[in-house]
Formats: sequence, C-alpha cells, structure tokens
Amino acid sequence: MEEDKGHTRDGTVDLQGRPVLASKTGKWKACAFLVAYEAFERMAFYGIASNLVNYLTSQLHEDTVSAVRNVNNWSGSVWITPILGAYIADTYLGRFWTFTVSSLIYAMGMILLTMAASFKSMRPTCANGVCNKASTSQIAFFYTSLYIIALGAGGTKPNISTFGADQFDDFDPHEKTLKASFFNWWMFSSFIGALCATLGLVYIQENLGWGLGYGIPAVGLLFSLFIFYLGTPIYRHKVRKTKSPARDLIRVPVAAFRNRKLQLPDDPSELHEFEMKDYTSSGKRQVHHTSVFRFLDKAAIKEANRATGSGTTKPPCTVTQVEGTKLVMGMALIWLVTLIPSTIWAQINTLFVKQGTTLDRHLGPNFQIPAASLGSFVTLSMLLSVPIYDRYFVPLMRKKTGNPRGITLLQRLGIGFVIQVIAIAIAYAVEVRRMHVIRVQHVIGTKEVIPMSIFCLMPQYVLLGIADVFNAIGLLEFFYDQSPEDMQSLGTTFFTSGIGVGNFLNSFLVTVVDKITGRNGKKSWIGDNLNDCHLDYYYGFLMVISVLNLGAFWWASSRYVYKKETKEVNEGCVEIMETRGLDTTLGLQV
Repeated sequence: MEEDKGHTRDGTVDLQGRPVLASKTGKWKACAFLVAYEAFERMAFYGIASNLVNYLTSQLHEDTVSAVRNVNNWSGSVWITPILGAYIADTYLGRFWTFTVSSLIYAMGMILLTMAASFKSMRPTCANGVCNKASTSQIAFFYTSLYIIALGAGGTKPNISTFGADQFDDFDPHEKTLKASFFNWWMFSSFIGALCATLGLVYIQENLGWGLGYGIPAVGLLFSLFIFYLGTPIYRHKVRKTKSPARDLIRVPVAAFRNRKLQLPDDPSELHEFEMKDYTSSGKRQVHHTSVFRFLDKAAIKEANRATGSGTTKPPCTVTQVEGTKLVMGMALIWLVTLIPSTIWAQINTLFVKQGTTLDRHLGPNFQIPAASLGSFVTLSMLLSVPIYDRYFVPLMRKKTGNPRGITLLQRLGIGFVIQVIAIAIAYAVEVRRMHVIRVQHVIGTKEVIPMSIFCLMPQYVLLGIADVFNAIGLLEFFYDQSPEDMQSLGTTFFTSGIGVGNFLNSFLVTVVDKITGRNGKKSWIGDNLNDCHLDYYYGFLMVISVLNLGAFWWASSRYVYKKETKEVNEGCVEIMETRGLDTTLGLQV
C-alpha cells in the first residue's frame, strides 16, 4: 500500500502527477506560501474596495447613488465570478492551473488600474474649482481595469483557499486536526491584508496620490505571486475523480422526476448503492442516506428502468450521488439566508464611508482621518476576536455542549447574524443622532462638517467585525466541508457568491429606494447631500429586513442535516465522519 511507503493516504500527487511523500509535502510548511499570498491579495482588494466610493465621487465626479451602485456592482462581480472559476477548476484545469492563469489576469488589471489613477489624461480636469465630467474613454478605461480584476479574482478566490485545505490529508488523524485550524489562520491573514489597506493605503490615496495608493498593492500582488510559486515543489494536488462533478446536480433531479410515480422502498438500504470496496478502490467516499428531500431518493430506485418501461440501460443513481445533490440543495437554503447579512456588510465600503465624510475627522489640530480608514476597526476587532473565540469561547462551550467545536457551524452563523442586527440598530441610532445635530446646528451645505466625531461610528464597525468572526470563517468552512467531495471548489463559491449577490442586492435596494422616495420632488432617503436626506430611514429599513431574515435563518437551519461520510481506514475497518465534529483549535504546527 502507498501509505506504507510514506505516501499520502488521500491519493494527492505532485504537479507531474506522481504520488507525494507525506513527510516532505503539504501541511503548514506548504500553506505558509499560500497564506502570504492571501495577505497581499486582500491588501490589494481592500485597497481598492474600501475607498472606491470616494475615488468615484472625488476623481470621476459621480453622484452618491451612482457611486454606491457602481461600487456594489463591482464588488458583487468580484464575489460572483468565482462560480465560473470554480467550475473550470473542478471540471477542466484543476485548482493550481486555474489559479495560475487567473492570477496573471488579476495582476494585469491592477497594473491598468494604477495607470488609470496615475496619468492625468486618464482623469477629468478641473479649472477654477469647476471640474469636468469624466469622458467616455476615461470611464471605459477605468471600469475595464476594475472588471479585469474581478475576472481574475473569479479564478483565484475559490481555488486558493481550497488548494490550501488540500494540503492536509483527511485520512491522516494528525493532519485532519491541523486542517481544522486552517480556515481560522487563513482568515487571519486576510484580516492582516485588509488592515494594511484600510490604515495605510487609504491614507496614501487621499494624501500622497491615488496612483501610488494603487501602485503599492499592485507591486505587492506581483511579489506575493513570486512567493506562491516558490512553494511549488512541496504542494499537493488532488486528482479529479469525476470528469464533470456538477453533472449529478442535473442527472439526479431528472431521474427522480422520471421515477416520480414509483413507490419508494420503506428501507433506504434497498436503494441502489455501490459496495464499500468500490469506493475504497476508487479513492472516493460513501455518503450516508438522509431523510431530507425524500423525493430525490426516487433517482436511486433499483428497478426504475423496468418499472417505467423506458428501455434505457443506464443504471440508476447511487445513494451517494443523490446525497450529494441533497447537500447542495441544503446549502442553497442556507445560502439564501446569508444574502441580507451580506447586504449589511456592503454598507462598510459605501454608505458608512460617505456618512463618515460628513463628520469631524480631526485627530489633533493637523491630522485628519480618512473616512474609509474607520474600516480598520472592523479588521482590528476581527484580529482580536479570533484568538478570544478560539482560546476561551470554544473551550467554555465545549464543556457545556460536548461538541468538539463548542457549537455547531450553523449556531455560529446564527450568533453572527444576531450581532449584525445589533450593529445595524446602532448604526440607525447614530444616524438619528446625526440628523438631530444637523437640525440643531442648522447644517445645510453638502461639504459642511457636522460637529460630531467620526468615532461615533466606531461601535457599528467593531460589532460588524465581531460578527464576521462568526460569519465569515463559519460560512467558508461550512460550505467547504458540506460540499460533495468532487465539488469543493464549486462549493466554496456558495460563500463568495453570497457576498456578491448581497452587494448586487444592496445596489438594487439603494437604486429603488432613491427612486421611490425621491419621486414628485420629495426628499430622497439617499441623496448627494447626506446632510439633507433621510439615511436614518434606510438604516431602519435594513434593520427590519435583518430581523425578518433571522427568522428565515432559524427555519432553514432547523431543517438542515449535516453530511456523514464513510471511509475505510484499514482493511475491513470502517470509520464514519461527520463534518460538524471537527476540532477548531488554533494550532500552527507543521
């Protein structure tokens, strides 16, 4: 057996397709290169996203609603394109080569964006305090750069994290324990990159120049790619075991519909399934039958072809194939109730920033804080909360619940969603206070500063950061672990696409609310002059739909059934693996 020769047990190979030695490849010594890339890439992304709304309004002279809509549309694209990248990786190129091609596209977009912000001919001119609108060519070049970045991110984002998780062998108990900490440290590196962007790059953009502010992360991204490829000799690569893994998502419902008139057997063991030895020989895992979405079980009825008289010789679907489709459907329900929380998150880089520009941003007599830098409090609260969650919260809850995780993944998400509701409620209260100060002080002008410190916004940023410790890490791990074995890149896109659709949803809501509330000459809730509109009403609206979404989440999570897999650990010895039982201790061991 290969494992007797020191090879990995999960069948991973090197770039040339040869079995790899467990002692010399993978684990944290390989992931160190990937974590370094992630920190630089997140610095590049947040270096753009956190202050893009200010660039669009101050440099391209877009109105507030258009700028917010364009930021959300671009952010949505960055998070939705991973669906394509994951499909290409799972079906054709594999994670490594999909990442390689996409990272070059990403780097090209960063270079073009730096050019757009650096050259005067790429920006509209101003004379005597009057600024021209951006020309068609200037707008086209800038947005082409942005969407090239979005296209590149579509191939890098879903594959780099799953490629990192592939460096740990699930069939090795020690490596499986190490893998449990991977997503925590992965997000930790993301937070470091985001912190550098919101503290350093945002200040550079507003005080030293936008070209330099975009050029630094462009160089950093190129440097991180160099670091990534240094680790190539010790990377592990998973072999694709199915040519088109997403095909079952179509085949199973079609077969179930074709057999809709047949009676399901009372005993699930009478459904079609391969023997355990068949899965062992192919390196695949058998998934246990569950009682959810029972209508899909009809795709695995053994005598279906004879009973329906179809005349086809195609064998019925296996229980494992059916359960894979059930998993995706269950994850889709959870995905739907993550959209509103993603919409709340979208406020950090849009309306929260514009809101901050109206407040007193002075820190001392000579230093003024960039409004977008307040986003660093989101990152700082994440960085502080992750160790507290891991070292104190998990052990405490583990003693009470007996669950190695302390709480289940869905309970973790629920806590995060509750904290988000509290955060948007505080944002609403702060905005009500801001509007009160405006009325008392008779502030009217667009650029008039309200005598109210920008640090009044800090609680909402901090709470959203704490909520993200529960949500972001929990969602990424949930969708990776609960995905069918051959669709883990595609499964991870549930996480990214939820953020993307949330941004699109926010763009839609902003546009609709502005048009409806601004009809017939009325004062829009979201106007160019935030000192003369009703942003508090919009925050109140978000708070109401967030509370309603909590109820929907409770309903969906109460019906979700976690994945159970079976694998043969030794000859004749079978182990049942239930994903929610993984440990989440932060151990950075090699």
